[in-house]
Amino acid sequence: MRKTDQWKNKMLCCVLCAGLAIGLTACGRESGAPEAPATEAAEAVAATPEEPVIEETAPPEPAEDATGVAENAEQEDQTVEEQGARDAIEDAILQETTEPAEISALVPGRYLNICMEGGTVEEFSYETKDYFGDGSAITKEAYIYLPHDYDPAGQYNVMILCHGIGGDIDEWGLGEGAASRTKCIVDNLIANGDVDPFILVTPNGRSSAAYADKNSDYNAFYLFGQELRNDLIPYINANYATYGKNAQDFAEARDHYAMAGLSMGGMQTLNIGLCECLDIFSWFGAFSAAPTSYPAATIAQKLSEEEPYEIRFLYNICGTEDNVAYQSAAAAAKDLPDVCDRFVDGENYMWMDVKGGHDFNVWYPGLYNFAQIAFRGEE
Repeated sequence: MRKTDQWKNKMLCCVLCAGLAIGLTACGRESGAPEAPATEAAEAVAATPEEPVIEETAPPEPAEDATGVAENAEQEDQTVEEQGARDAIEDAILQETTEPAEISALVPGRYLNICMEGGTVEEFSYETKDYFGDGSAITKEAYIYLPHDYDPAGQYNVMILCHGIGGDIDEWGLGEGAASRTKCIVDNLIANGDVDPFILVTPNGRSSAAYADKNSDYNAFYLFGQELRNDLIPYINANYATYGKNAQDFAEARDHYAMAGLSMGGMQTLNIGLCECLDIFSWFGAFSAAPTSYPAATIAQKLSEEEPYEIRFLYNICGTEDNVAYQSAAAAAKDLPDVCDRFVDGENYMWMDVKGGHDFNVWYPGLYNFAQIAFRGEE
């Protein structure tokens, strides 16, 4: 081989080696350099200076501007006002709940609520007579309310509560169940400790065989005193826990018996209860007494003929817009203390004018007030 050819071959080899070296270098850059031996790595770490430790701190909160501060203050004031209003409402509710009942032209709302410790209502039947007719035997019905935790071995006050000329035993609503307003009033008065527990009876005030006919002769109302004395009160005493159960006569327990009624029942309270049955009852409540009530002078005269039993209280209420009964009720009872020395206003007598007509907006407050007067118990 000639020298020139040998030289060319050497040059070709050098070129190939150089290209191979360049290619290997490029590959190493892409795949990463091979790890150095452990000693070299340790020396490299030792030779690397430590980075300074920088302590992290929370960035400062941006300061609130004047608008934000004012809004926060306004929100705080509003929260305080709302809490104050809630506290005032709670205090008012607590005060209303714990305050004792008092004589009022309206029944407070809490006394119209269904009471969790309410009494029970039963319907009973009793034997009586057709006093307005031929005197034959008849059977009548009535509702009776027994207080919560009624004890058959105890002794309870009794109120006879009478209906009006167009009513019957249902008019006062005792048979309506727990939502009966009459029942709610009595339940809550007893549960709140405003009155002693008592028995309430709502009979039919027509003493005739046609008692169930609301359109029957109204004169049967005037014979109810015989039914009270001979049949109804004796039945109640014989079958329920009353003060008269073991009494020798009516008069012995009369301080524990009350009679009241609305309209025609108010008339019966004045004409019959007060003027015929004073030995049976001590407490009387006339709510919008009907036009056939005795005038005051007649009541005074009849009382002068009765045994001098103490009249513990006569309570009267009537609506000033009552076009049915106001004039007659006022004529019967409003001036009684002036014509009869058996009544002293403020001691055993009250006349109460209230805004209202001839309806239960007057009669429910009448029951609410009269129950407190008759059965509040010893102070």
